[in-house]
Amino acid sequence: MVNKIFEKMQQIEVIKQQNSSTLTTEQYKLHKENSNIYKFFDFCAGIGSAHLAFKNLGLDCAGYSEIDNKAEETYKLFHGNQYKNYGDLMKINHQSLEDFDILLAGFPCQTFSIVGKRRGFEDERGQIIYGLSEIIKVKNPKAFLLENVKGLVNINDGKTLKDILALLRACGYNVSYQVFESTEFGIPQARERVYFVGIRNDLYKWEFQFPHSKKNELNLKSFLIDESEEFIVSGSSYQTFIKYLENKYNKGKYNIEELLKQEYLVIDTRQSDLRLYYNKIPTLRTGRQGILYVKNGKIRKLSGMEALLLQGFDVGMAKKAQDSFPQSSILAQAGNAMTVNVIQAIGKSILGYIYE
Repeated sequence: MVNKIFEKMQQIEVIKQQNSSTLTTEQYKLHKENSNIYKFFDFCAGIGSAHLAFKNLGLDCAGYSEIDNKAEETYKLFHGNQYKNYGDLMKINHQSLEDFDILLAGFPCQTFSIVGKRRGFEDERGQIIYGLSEIIKVKNPKAFLLENVKGLVNINDGKTLKDILALLRACGYNVSYQVFESTEFGIPQARERVYFVGIRNDLYKWEFQFPHSKKNELNLKSFLIDESEEFIVSGSSYQTFIKYLENKYNKGKYNIEELLKQEYLVIDTRQSDLRLYYNKIPTLRTGRQGILYVKNGKIRKLSGMEALLLQGFDVGMAKKAQDSFPQSSILAQAGNAMTVNVIQAIGKSILGYIYE
């Protein structure tokens, strides 16, 4: 069924590119019937992970909402200038939004994460979920897909999760959730997130099934491909790393010669203790920029391009961003993004459900 949907989308795309005066009666009818469907709206858009995932599935973007200017620049670099940014979703005139089928949002996670001290609804950023619920009620999309940190499931002994589920269900949707790690979908990153899927009640037929995770062997090597010498740890930076190995938390635990023998060993230099990862990296975060790895017997810093690859962006996009923006900015934006592969897999299941 999903393949049939994609075929129809391709037909529509061909028709869109033709001059309306040259369309046959049947083509015009198909164009008119589908002119406002198969669209998504990208809220809390960041750099557009969800946009890329659903574009890959054949859908069109009806617009997006992002308040960070740097993220907006990257979004435009990746996806073009043709999409309107409606800005702060808490200030949007809901009636001004174009109709869309699927609402997407990686709503702010800082208030629900350990890093954000789990303040949840006490923090105004935690109120974004209320803004999204209002948009859902007004625009009445067929489905929605939301993402947040895994910690949201257990905060306040599960009360926050129950409140969010009740809020979303009150909008007229059957809501399911599941925690996935990015490694389950071919991305070697230990990134656990909770995903919410809402199916509008009138379209609900049976229990929504999240996609099965892939058991394919991960290949970190294919993601750590940056060859630029600027990311080799050398000179004073290398000496700082040696001193770090000798601090009171790490002294006697690690031998630099042995570390350098392990190709693609990932080294996470936290404030105190060092942590090692094999064939995957730790969770990318906005404030985490101390991820190193061994390659060709040298220690390298994770580059912005590699961070984007480890969120599921393609090489062309990642290189373009690396050539256009400071490393610190790209790393921060990648850390705040969603993993494209996971969103795309869940999106495919949603499409297969609502268009069955």
